[in-house]
Formats: sequence, structure tokens, C-alpha cells
Amino acid sequence: MMNTITEMCPNKGVLPSQVLRKMIAGGMISASAPIPDAQIQPASIDLRLGARAWRVRASFLPGAGNSVADRLADFSMHALDLSQGAVLEKGCVYVVELQERLALPTDVTAVANAKSSTGRLDLFTRLIADNGTEFDRVDAGYTGPLYAEISPRSFSVLARPGVRLNQIRFRHGQVLLNDDALRDLNARDLLVDGEAHIDQGLGFSVDLAPAKTRHVGWRARPHTGLIDLEKLNHYPVAAFWDEVHSEQGRIILDPGAFYILVSREAVHIPPRYAAEMAPYVAMVGEFRVHYAGFFDPGFGHAAAGGKGARGVLEVRCHEAPFALEHGQIVGRLVYENMAETPDILYGADLKSNYQGQGLKLAKHFKST
Repeated sequence: MMNTITEMCPNKGVLPSQVLRKMIAGGMISASAPIPDAQIQPASIDLRLGARAWRVRASFLPGAGNSVADRLADFSMHALDLSQGAVLEKGCVYVVELQERLALPTDVTAVANAKSSTGRLDLFTRLIADNGTEFDRVDAGYTGPLYAEISPRSFSVLARPGVRLNQIRFRHGQVLLNDDALRDLNARDLLVDGEAHIDQGLGFSVDLAPAKTRHVGWRARPHTGLIDLEKLNHYPVAAFWDEVHSEQGRIILDPGAFYILVSREAVHIPPRYAAEMAPYVAMVGEFRVHYAGFFDPGFGHAAAGGKGARGVLEVRCHEAPFALEHGQIVGRLVYENMAETPDILYGADLKSNYQGQGLKLAKHFKST
């Protein structure tokens, strides 16, 4: 195995699909079952649940010098076998062994995030690696297994091996665009319809102005049935969600409630760039926005057949009721350079349920 990625990809940046295939061929990314092309995204790889899972009494990080397996001995309440399907219950915390493992070069780091449909189910999912001191982060040179911490917040789910809930992105060097570079990029290649609010990333705001009498969002119902993660376009919306209507462009977020809202801006991700949505911005109020943060090259972009795509906002209010106003900035997109233009683009070569999206629930629910 190579000690560095330079021979495979000399440029700095987020590693694209064609390099990810080379990493798989070279054993830097491996799995207990073959990795199909369907798992490879323009700037990331989907991760699959394995068969072994544990109900744990608390979320944990292994810490330096400790493996996840060692810490499971301290926190595990009981083991689950997902091979025939197992229910992950709302309000509980689970650790699931993933099928993929890594043997990273010394100049490549990795970051993980929940997939879009995972976040839209309020299924809180984070990556854990041996010796880890942060969730969703893997240090350069790491060799070992990967695990997912899963905590269903709104709906209990039925999970099986092979289900893809999170994804991992690989970085070679420092790749983040600062505000000056982001302004230059926006001047060359429009990043958002309308005015670009650039301050430590590209700001986005919430759309609470209904079209005619339509609702502006969805709120998860508190007592619902089970969701089978392999059933798509299957569940009736009304059994799981209530419509949210604004009053004069305002809604009141209830503590503990989960909402699906949408950004006012239509976002564009040019092919040579990737983006990530910051999950929480403390100065905007007592709520968290967006569990699933990766935006792939080509998202909403004309080069991939798009005309802009609005960002779906997964919102959970915390301690106190909070008044959210139409047009209020609620978060930011940070943009990163790709090491190369991917050989597949989101929405063009890679079809998606969410290209050109507006207000849209997870793909498990029937279209409304």
C-alpha cells in the first residue's frame, strides 16, 4: 500500500470518484463484501451497515489508545443481529459495525456525514473509529474498522445489513475556500440565486412564505409506526408528518420537535467544488439546522442539468420556543476545492431523488 496519495492524485483537495475507485483497488478502502459502483458518489463513498449491532447505554468516543470494541465492553447493554432485520427504537442509542474499513495513507484524512435521507428521517448518525476523539473524523494514516452510532429521534426504524445511512469524504491537504476565494468563485460561477451573503461561508436563509395557501414545512408526529429503511415511496405522509403553516412569514418552533423546512435560496455547486453545510450556528437561536451536510459537485448546477436546488433544512428546537422568521439566515455552506473534477456529477451521471428539489421529505414517503 502507498504511504501517500500523491502518486495517485498529486493535487490537493477533496478526492473525487475516479480516485476513490483507485483507493478501493489499492486496498486503502476495503469491505467485507465487494463495494459496488452504486456506493461511489462524486466526492464520497456510502457506508453500509454490517450485521453486528449493540444497544448502548450512552453515546461514547473511544479516545486515544482505545478501540471501539474495547469500549463496547463498558457501554453495551445487549447485542443485536441485523441479518434478518432488527428494530432500532426511537430514543435509544446503538453502535453498528460497518462493512467498510480503512487503511489511509499518511496524507489523507476523512470526514463523514449522514446521507440526505437519513437526516430527513431525524435519524441521528455519526461515524466512530478506533482511537477517535471526535465523531465523524478519521485521522491521516488510520488503519482499522468503522462503526456508526445511530440514535433514532422521531421514528423507530427497521435496519438490515447493507443499508446506507452515512457517507465518507476524503481530503488531501487543506481544501477549504476562505471568504475572498468564495467571493471570487461566486463572481465567476453563480453559487446562489439572489444576493450571496458571504461571511465564514455562504449564508442561507429559511423560506417561510407559502405559495398561495400551501404549507411551508413538515413537523414529525410524536407517535407513529415503524419505518423499514429499505421501503421507498411507501409510507403515507399524513401518518408520520403534520403540515406546518406560517403566520405572516413566521413560525414558532416547539422545544423537542423536529421540522423539515427549506432554504429560500437555490444553491449551485460547480463541478470542481464540494460543499458542506454547517450543522449548527449558535448565534441564530436555540435550534440545530441540518444533520446531513454534504453537497456534491454538480448539485443544482447547470453543468449537471440543474437550475439551482434549494437546501432542505432539518431543524430541531432545543431549550425554549423560538420564533423563526422568513428570510432569517439559519446556517452556512462552506465550499472546498476538489482535487480533480469528478468523472460523475450529482444529478447528471448520478441520478438522485433530490436534484432540483424544493421542500421534500425522505424518499421513503409517498410523493405529495
